Amino acid sequence: MNLFGTDGIRNRMGVFPFTPAALPLLGKALARWAVQKYGLKTTFLVASDTRASCDVIKSALFSEFLHYPIKIYDLGVMPTPAVFGSMVENKHYTCGIIISASHNTAQDNGIKLVDSVTGKLTQEDELLISSLIVENDETYENNTQSSYELLPDAEKEYCSRITSLFKPDLLAGKKIILDCAHGATYRVAPTIFAALGADLVILNNEPDGYNINKNCGATHLTSLKEAVLTHSAFLGVAFDGDGDRFMGVTQSGEIRDGDDTLALLLTHPDYKGTQGVVSTIMANHGLEAHLSSLNKKLIRTAVGDKHVLEGLKKHHLYLGGEPSGHTIITPLISTGDGILVALKVLETMIITGNHSFATFEKYPQVSVYLPITLKKDLSLKPFTDYITASKDRLKTGRLLIRYSGTEPLLRIMVEDKDSALCSSIATELAHQLKPLLS
Repeated sequence: MNLFGTDGIRNRMGVFPFTPAALPLLGKALARWAVQKYGLKTTFLVASDTRASCDVIKSALFSEFLHYPIKIYDLGVMPTPAVFGSMVENKHYTCGIIISASHNTAQDNGIKLVDSVTGKLTQEDELLISSLIVENDETYENNTQSSYELLPDAEKEYCSRITSLFKPDLLAGKKIILDCAHGATYRVAPTIFAALGADLVILNNEPDGYNINKNCGATHLTSLKEAVLTHSAFLGVAFDGDGDRFMGVTQSGEIRDGDDTLALLLTHPDYKGTQGVVSTIMANHGLEAHLSSLNKKLIRTAVGDKHVLEGLKKHHLYLGGEPSGHTIITPLISTGDGILVALKVLETMIITGNHSFATFEKYPQVSVYLPITLKKDLSLKPFTDYITASKDRLKTGRLLIRYSGTEPLLRIMVEDKDSALCSSIATELAHQLKPLLS
């Protein structure tokens, strides 16, 4: 059994493994795995987002880690990419731990792990950790070499690292709206954008432990769109709870997603010569057609930024991402960094004069997220009958159906030049499948 989904271990608080009984088992499993892999020089670099439950998880994990020869360095509340960046700069850290459920609401939480060599964990690592949780060995190490240290300068160092990549006056005279989703970017994003000269309006940067991603951030863009239009802003920038996503809103109130970001970044002088980009099966066909017109290729992978990163490495490309807003710029960092990507987008808009963030014409696409309580094999009848009948109705498009790797959802995506047909097929298929999965 593998407890890991597309982005670490994630579940609702109070549900395995995020229960009072199971969290110590998880902590012990992580410690045993790490010491087995890294030996006596094991160091954990830890960060979390703003959920109230992060402190509960940290306490449970740390109480187990300290039985083993592990040095713990705590960044406090910081975006996920801050862990990746610190590990690149300081090879002393062997493993990063991010306590976050990304774009999910406060009732959920999760744990992402970062290996100093491979980045995201291998499947072998995931399976070993999962088995150690279930195994529940009751013996403990007799250890006196553990330690804990809070890193008070973490925010300052992250902000300096990002601002150093851009001209100090990059955003001078530009009104920017930031939506921090009451999440991990709520302090560092305003600091960074202000340091680069932006005239800021800041939304949703008052976390209370329970309002993270609540009707705000990268998955809820209504308030950002309203603010952009009200303030006649140059660009609206939205992050998610852990800061690894960026979604944009243009001066005219149009939404720009991860596909648009990839298309725009290809016009940046640094990336104009690249042969293509990597995205997932969810990428809009319009992006593929646009790239083809430029004699560039779109490499599609399975959903998940770890698959995108694998594709970038395999095909020796620089730019990759997902429509949901994860964008990876490999010369700079091997994960999505919403703040960094937003600044690269702004830099591209300014350098190229594309102030409207114009990209390409999208195929109509309709997505339905169906809440489920059961995960059944979709390759069996009657699922195949319904799915095949839906695909047969399509004229020029495609249908994708998959279980979410991070939430109890079935995701149905229909894409076709006929938008009314997309909506009809998606709605009808969801209606047919709902009673079979709940």
